[in-house]
Amino acid sequence: MPVKSAGIILYRFKNDLPEVFLVHPGGPYWIKKDENAWSIPKGIFEENEDPLDAAKREMKEETGIEVSGTFIELNPVKQKSGKTIFAWALEKDIDETKISSNHFEIEWPPRSGQYKSFPEIDRAAWFTLDEAKKKIIKGQLPLLEQLEKVV
Repeated sequence: MPVKSAGIILYRFKNDLPEVFLVHPGGPYWIKKDENAWSIPKGIFEENEDPLDAAKREMKEETGIEVSGTFIELNPVKQKSGKTIFAWALEKDIDETKISSNHFEIEWPPRSGQYKSFPEIDRAAWFTLDEAKKKIIKGQLPLLEQLEKVV
């Protein structure tokens, strides 16, 4: 069964220019990666779960922020991995320094028998659309292009 993910792209206007809120994955694999490493807050959802509800849940789990308002549905995007991302845009200004992420545990270093806990998201930031296009994981770029057309 194909993997499906749902997320929310927050956007705001600063000096009349749109900015988007992106998050950086936590954990040892991503620690030194920057360009093509950032993402919208998103996560996998089950077949019987409403995608928008899942997107709101993932926003809360990954950032600690609850969102509501008028969501703009974007067209789903299929990544090379086969995962389909369902996304909504929401105009909302939040303080990126106040995020609080859930954690995951992995064996680290690999094959060491030791498990360490890492935040799912280690930081968040606002970027202009041009900056965000360089930062975001390439498979999510079409979401930013869609957002650019609607804002």
